[in-house]
Amino acid sequence: MTTTSDPLSATTLLRFATAGSVDDGKSTLVGRLLHDSKSVLSDQLEAVEHASRSRGQEAPDLALLTDGLRAEREQGITIDVAYRYFATARRRFILADTPGHVQYTRNMVTGASTAELAVVLVDARNGVVEQTRRHAAVAALLRVPHVVLAVNKMDLVGYREDVFAAIAEEFTGYARELGVPEVTAIPISALAGDNVVDPSAHMDWYGGPTVLEHLETVPASHDLTDCHARFPVQYVIRPQTAEHPDYRGYAGQIAAGTFRVGERVTVLPSGRTTRISGIDLLGESVDIAWTPQSVTLLLDDDIDIARGDLLVPSDDAPASSQDIEATVCHVADEPLTVGQRVLLKHTTRTVKAIVREIPSRLTLDDLSQHPEPGRLVANDIGRVKIRTAEPIALDSYADSRRTGSFLLIDPADGTTLAAGMAGDSFATTPTTENTNSTDSEGWDF
Repeated sequence: MTTTSDPLSATTLLRFATAGSVDDGKSTLVGRLLHDSKSVLSDQLEAVEHASRSRGQEAPDLALLTDGLRAEREQGITIDVAYRYFATARRRFILADTPGHVQYTRNMVTGASTAELAVVLVDARNGVVEQTRRHAAVAALLRVPHVVLAVNKMDLVGYREDVFAAIAEEFTGYARELGVPEVTAIPISALAGDNVVDPSAHMDWYGGPTVLEHLETVPASHDLTDCHARFPVQYVIRPQTAEHPDYRGYAGQIAAGTFRVGERVTVLPSGRTTRISGIDLLGESVDIAWTPQSVTLLLDDDIDIARGDLLVPSDDAPASSQDIEATVCHVADEPLTVGQRVLLKHTTRTVKAIVREIPSRLTLDDLSQHPEPGRLVANDIGRVKIRTAEPIALDSYADSRRTGSFLLIDPADGTTLAAGMAGDSFATTPTTENTNSTDSEGWDF
């Protein structure tokens, strides 16, 4: 494990996610990373060794460190997202080990939605497969700024440089077409530990970093304090006690940016303006607060504000509209169809909506757009046009991953249908039909 003399580097945090097809060795890689970086407690290791012996395995199966569900251990696959925290002398990490099976691609969307780096595994024997392309597309869609291609099981192909080079070239070209800004390819053997934490003695032709070295040194870009300031109201606080008879505060977590006392803010979607008269943080009054702090904002004027409203700087307000065009990743078993009635959840606000159009679906093989598919099925990525019952203030996802994203939900049972990312095609001009209708009960907007 590498060390550093920089005392500040240990305070940085990197969120990253792992993805890969079934049997590419993803859970083994995570287990090896935790084990070789001395991030496994002795009782955890003993439990893994015991479980491995009961299966007739001589060496501990490090994949069991992350495959925590009984069904995962029985089937030998990852089903749910497993989150792990670990730290080295150089950095702290939050790891999301996401499923590789195509049926659970939806869980990768969950794990990678807040990640700053994605590790995509490829079996050196199989190369880039459809699920690899799907994981790359999801990483690009979620605008994960850094992608690591870990070509695993190099020991099973004789540690051949030409095998690694061919896979790296194919994946990098595909990722470049998707718009992935950075790809770092690393040849590894998770089972043997080659180039995971320690450099490999079998691949002297490779002169790049190990997986851990790259994780420790890649720039962390999770600071949202410079983004457009956004405060979704979660709860209105009115104690109405003798001690605080006139107290009215608006509680929530700052989604992005910074707020200051005295700043003029606008309440969306109403458009009313006021000033911040106070900020309460952990029971103390402060003059400034920033993401991701949970605070209570006090305002000069007593205006109508409820859960789901959005407070923004008056000189930096996003456009509000009932017409939204976005890219979605469909995650439900039931298809998403034109004319379907859904709920759209954006930050703390949930409104009724109708899917007006599905203009296109992404074809993963050649990245072409299949026009007018009529519906999206599980794991499809496509463009949608949605009409909401009430205006929504969406940022571009390229500007803010927090306030540029939304969920589509089944109103009947609360099932998440799709994860959406607003893009440059976000429509601010109302459509010509039904523009004056807000009959949310009849779902005809």
